[in-house]
Amino acid sequence: MARIELQDSRRLTGPNLVADGPGAVIDGTLEGVEPIRFRDLWRARIREALDAVGWAGEASTDRIYRGGVTVFHSAPVDSLYAATEVNEWAWVAAAADVGAGSDPEPIGRARDRLRALIDEESNPRLIALQAAAVEHGVTFLTDDDDASVGTGTGALTWSIDALPDAADVPWDDVHDVPRVLVTGTNGKTTTVRMIDAIGRLAGRHTGFTCTDGIYVDGDLLDAGDWSGPGGARAVLRDGRVELAILETARGGMLRRGLAVDRAQGALVTNVAADHLGEWGILTVDDVAKAKLTVAKAVRHGAPMVVNADDDVLAGAARALGRPLTWTAVDQAAAVSAQMGAEDVAWVARDGWIVRLDGGTAVPVVEISAVPATLDGAAVYNVSNALGAAALAFASGLFNDSAIAAGLAGFDSSPDSSPGRTNLFDVGGVEVLVDFVHNPHGFGAVGRLIERLAPKRLGLMVGHAGDRDDLAILEVARAAWALGPERIAVKEMVDYLRGRPHGEVPRIIRDEIVRLGATPETVSVHPDELDATRDLFRWARVGDLLLLATQTQREAVLDLVSTLQSTGWKAPT
Repeated sequence: MARIELQDSRRLTGPNLVADGPGAVIDGTLEGVEPIRFRDLWRARIREALDAVGWAGEASTDRIYRGGVTVFHSAPVDSLYAATEVNEWAWVAAAADVGAGSDPEPIGRARDRLRALIDEESNPRLIALQAAAVEHGVTFLTDDDDASVGTGTGALTWSIDALPDAADVPWDDVHDVPRVLVTGTNGKTTTVRMIDAIGRLAGRHTGFTCTDGIYVDGDLLDAGDWSGPGGARAVLRDGRVELAILETARGGMLRRGLAVDRAQGALVTNVAADHLGEWGILTVDDVAKAKLTVAKAVRHGAPMVVNADDDVLAGAARALGRPLTWTAVDQAAAVSAQMGAEDVAWVARDGWIVRLDGGTAVPVVEISAVPATLDGAAVYNVSNALGAAALAFASGLFNDSAIAAGLAGFDSSPDSSPGRTNLFDVGGVEVLVDFVHNPHGFGAVGRLIERLAPKRLGLMVGHAGDRDDLAILEVARAAWALGPERIAVKEMVDYLRGRPHGEVPRIIRDEIVRLGATPETVSVHPDELDATRDLFRWARVGDLLLLATQTQREAVLDLVSTLQSTGWKAPT
């Protein structure tokens, strides 16, 4: 029996995984239905609907994956809510065509209803402003509340209900500022902060977004996870900004698309098995393709920066069929030998960050001079520094000396990079506070722990509840692979996301005990602060505590600072 379930219907406001512009998308699951047959029926039905409502010039596309399908059609940016209704009619009609649902609303009646929705939502001034921005070669941004042209110091913004005539806009005052995009599974926020440090030390007014908040000139404007299009628009509309550095999360790209359709460069740091199962992203190869959506914003010769140490990502990037800028630590020699004629690379070589371009090798800065790398021991921050250098150079604003100075001026202190590779000596115990939260991240931090060579390792670990059991088990296994003698499993109360209280910690604890830990060495705690206290009570001189913190970072850092400043000594 055919079973078809519509899982999510939403607007896509910018370039996205399946298309280069705005429209409406549906993700759904299929059982007992040949995906290609359903897809073909949907194509016929969406064409029928688009023609009926007067959108004959709009196009459709789709993506088939194991057990499901994504279907998309383009639409005017002022009618995206109505567009989702158009798509849903076609979905229901195609489902009925394969015997998986009731008969759809007749096209005649549907046409009248949908046309009324389109007319109600339409905003001719918005469309005229968009067309004029294209004509003048500047960025156009819109959302439910505002519309703007230009970016940063060249931006003008109006309420969506009080738009000017396009002819009345002072276009000579409108311009764009350089903007770069940073995405990937891990390392995004650190890389963004590194580029910001380069820019501010060089005297530029910078704005950036990340999972910590929205910042302009180093000042926090709004705390929280602003790595989606909303945060990007806030920075791009700020009249102080001369360089916009936009962390671009997978979720935002899949949920809404990119905030911009043009950028001076983009970086993908790495890809890993994280958030699998959402929006048809089922494999790491899918993650790579989703992250590389940023390539749709870097055209016309703008550089696409890719981490060559990540084999899956590198393979997917080569399939783009365009010149690339590579970064590499482990694969530096291979990249040097295999670069295309138009490729550029930033590599770690003989203790230096080196730019390879046109057959020349330019040493830019010694790795030991970049504090965030911990003299090269934090290999993942060497990789992040390479990505930051490559993208800063790509912006066209910074030369080698400015990049070297910026990286040398950026450390991993709580002030510069809160909760990311913050390393302390507290009473003879080394304490590493880090955002590490997935197997890929634990593996990267593991290389640093090997270099630090502690007597014993204690660590805190937990997980959000919106992952399946397998993903939670993988985190437990990755934590255990580091060889800890003590594990404090934390509850993440703010991230239960539908799971019963205590379920995620139980899964993690049971798996670690199954892997070989004795029960008395694995404790469960109601929050991060309680888990941190437990590890300090356990610690002895020469030990290392890895505090993987996501929900109580400030409280954990305050406790570490208090113990340090009051002269706490292990064991106490």
